[in-house]
Order: sequence, then structure tokens, then C-alpha cells
Amino acid sequence: MTAADTARLFGTLSDAGASVRFVGGCVRDAVLGRPVTDLDVATDAEPSRVVEILGEEMIRVVPTGVEHGTVTAIMGARPFQITTLRRDVATDGRRAVVEFTNDWVEDSRRRDFTFNALSADIDGMVYDYTDGITDLREGRVRFIGKASDRIAEDHLRVLRFYRFQAHYGKTDPDPDAIAACSAAVRSVEALPGERVWNELSRTLTAPEPTQVIELMEKNGLLRLLLSARRSVSRLTALAALETMVKLDPDPVRRLTALVQPDRNEASQIVTRLRLSRHETARFDDLATRRGESTAGMNDLALRRSLYFLGPERFRELVLLDWANQIVMEPVRAAEETAGWKETWDATAGWTAPEFLLNGEDVQAAGIEEGPDVGDVLLNIEEWWVEQAFKPDREACLDRLRVIARRR
Repeated sequence: MTAADTARLFGTLSDAGASVRFVGGCVRDAVLGRPVTDLDVATDAEPSRVVEILGEEMIRVVPTGVEHGTVTAIMGARPFQITTLRRDVATDGRRAVVEFTNDWVEDSRRRDFTFNALSADIDGMVYDYTDGITDLREGRVRFIGKASDRIAEDHLRVLRFYRFQAHYGKTDPDPDAIAACSAAVRSVEALPGERVWNELSRTLTAPEPTQVIELMEKNGLLRLLLSARRSVSRLTALAALETMVKLDPDPVRRLTALVQPDRNEASQIVTRLRLSRHETARFDDLATRRGESTAGMNDLALRRSLYFLGPERFRELVLLDWANQIVMEPVRAAEETAGWKETWDATAGWTAPEFLLNGEDVQAAGIEEGPDVGDVLLNIEEWWVEQAFKPDREACLDRLRVIARRR
């Protein structure tokens, strides 16, 4: 956390008389020796003063959340979120009215969990006012103060507790936190979908999410968020398969393993979680294509799936169908393990050849512009795939001429 841009930012603010430290996740992860990505900074200088100080040094500043004390400094390709020390004056479970302060201890105690209240200076001195380092190293996710009070301030903390438990928890979940989260389940209903999905997706991508997802199922939180049949066992099986084939966790893939929606339920989930257009397309595709892959697929079926679905999407379907069989038919799944591995291995390094015809070829053969062009093109393409991509362009044109004469 001592790159040239970082040193310049800290030096500029410090030289102007401001106190400045790293805060939040970057300190937490640095203490654990994990990779640090986002660099969040706190200072006792008020936002207008931060803008003034940095502007004098020709550092671009964007007012990303001035009402909450936050501005963003753009230095090279790296943004630094800089927030003025604050105390909460009023909260309603979704947003807080804040006042600025110069008290680092007061600012730390308004945060959610003890290890998220850590701060550090440019020299690496870590300041810990809540015993967060001990909790972090022992894998204990603990609210600062009374759990129910912290949740009443911000209802998103229900979901944040489960996310941090999934990623950092090494011990049994704190019973006071579990009780407070269970009591506040209904409060999550009013949260914006984007914020809910931001937390749930990060929970799902934990290396071992099962225990936490089971807790969320037990207290009714999943039922509130996901209006469809759920199977934590299928998620567990998928996570194990991902580990076996060395595939990184993916939130949409894991969400698809967790739920088994009909089309109406899938639409409700997409709307509730406000999935992006790309996420929606993947979720719909994976959720509605269950059962299209099997252990030891024959060459033609494998070739068709790889070509028309694409290797990446098909690989995901293989894992989802495999995980489903492990849960629904464990004996058969064990017997067909070699077949599933054969199907999976066949997808490695597979690239689709480029089809040799296009719509202009079809129209040149006498097919009028319209839906028939696509139908004819697909007919020839499916034949070409069945022939293992062996027919050359001239052979495809011959087939096109035959079809055109019959119309």
C-alpha cells in the first residue's frame, strides 16, 4: 500500500495538516496477508478542504458522495475513495445523517464489525480500537457494540454479517449476531435489489459457502430473497466439483445451483436482485437448460452442445447437471463419475470453427429476405455440425442449392 500515487496522496494531505489513514477492507486484508484491491482512505479534513488541498496539486477529485463526506481522487488509473471522519446523527435502517468529526475512535465505533474498524498510516502502523485484530486472526465476525443496534442503523448489515462469516469466519457464528440477524430478517425486504445482490453474490463466491447459506435458509432469509425451490445440497456439490476441476467460483452459476425456478420464479428472482442484462441472460440460460448434458455424451450430442451453446456455457451446464445428479441420484452419479469426467475433459480447449455460409449466400440462391433466410441457414449449419464440420464451402453451397430448388 505504498505505491508512488499512494505516497503522493498521503504526503499531500499530511503536508497540509490533515491526518490521513487507510481504513476498511484494505487494512483488514493486509493484516491477513491477502491481496489488497480497493484502497479506502479516511481523513479529519472536511470534503471541501480535501478538494482544495488536492486541487492545488492538480489531483483530480470527483464528488462521489459529498453529503456523506466522500470524494474520490483519481491518480493515474487508480481511484482513491477519501471519506471524512464521521459520527451518525440519525439513522433509519437505510441511510444515515452524519456530522464530521476529527475523532478517529468515534469514527471507528460507527462501523459494523470489529475488524472493519481497523485503520493504518502510511508507515504500516495499525490502529485497533475494537480488538478487531484478535477477532480477525481467530476468524470471529463480531459486531461493534450491540448487534441489534448496529442492524437497526443499517439493515444491509444482516446480509453483510453472512458475507463476512462466509469469507472470514473460522469459528461458530456469534450467537448474539445470529439472533439479531434472525430477528431482523423482514427488514431486508425494503433494501434495493442491487445492494442485496452485491452482498449475496459475494457470499456465494466464498470458497465454502454452504454453512452460511444453510444459516440463511434456516432463518427464512433465503425464502424472502429467492422465491423458488432451493437446494443447499446442490450448491455444496457444485462447489466441490468446482474445486475438483479448478474452476473459480461464480455467483450466477452458484445461484443457479441453489435455486430451481420455473420461468415465472426465475423472472421474479431477476427482478428482485436487479441482475444485470448479462447476468440475466446467463441465469435464464443455465436455469432453463438443466439436463442437456449427461455423463459420457456421444460425439454428436457433445459437438452440438459445444457449438451451439459455446464451450464456456456448456462447461457450466455440465457441472450443474453433474451436481444435480450427485444430489438426486448419488449411487448413479458415483457409477458415472468417469463418464462425467470424460464429458468435462472433452470441453477443454475446444474452439468453434467458423460457419462457411451467411445470409447473403442464401439470398443469392433465390431465397427472399425474411425469416426463411435464417431457417435455411440454420438447416445447413445443423447438417454441417452433424458432419463434424467436414463439408467445405462448396459442399455447403451444393446443399443450399438443393434446398432452394425444393422451395
